[in-house]
Amino acid sequence: MTVQTRVKERAEEQAITMTAEQQAAIRMLANDLHRLNHTVMKAVDAGVSVELIRSARHHNEGNWGDLMIPVIVTQGA
Repeated sequence: MTVQTRVKERAEEQAITMTAEQQAAIRMLANDLHRLNHTVMKAVDAGVSVELIRSARHHNEGNWGDLMIPVIVTQGA
């Protein structure tokens, strides 16, 4: 079963009014998120539960981004 997260499409829709540098950063983020989602699905298929939680928030000139860490639970726990 393939899960459609639409990460790339959503990022492109939101990047229309951004600078070229911002668009490149968003494309990189979308690609990394796509890989992360795929890896989370593989971990779940291998028998663990995965929860991503915010560990911190990065700030710069009025902008911010959530930094994430995984919480992993195995079936035997």
